[in-house]
Amino acid sequence: MNRQTSESNSASKTRRQQEDLRRMAFRRAIEAYAEQRQLQHELAAYPELVAADYLIAAHSRFRRSAQPAR
Repeated sequence: MNRQTSESNSASKTRRQQEDLRRMAFRRAIEAYAEQRQLQHELAAYPELVAADYLIAAHSRFRRSAQPAR
């Protein structure tokens, strides 16, 4: 009977750990989503910065693709 209790405790402990991991992953996803929304909200106040960032990124992609072949 002691062995059965030990196995039961081990199984419940494993299950609780898995549930905790799931909750932590869910919480991290919610926090990441909230941070992304906050950043988008802050950037919406400065549309010229978003456009400038887009142009800089497009320019750097163009420069990388326009490099001569070796």
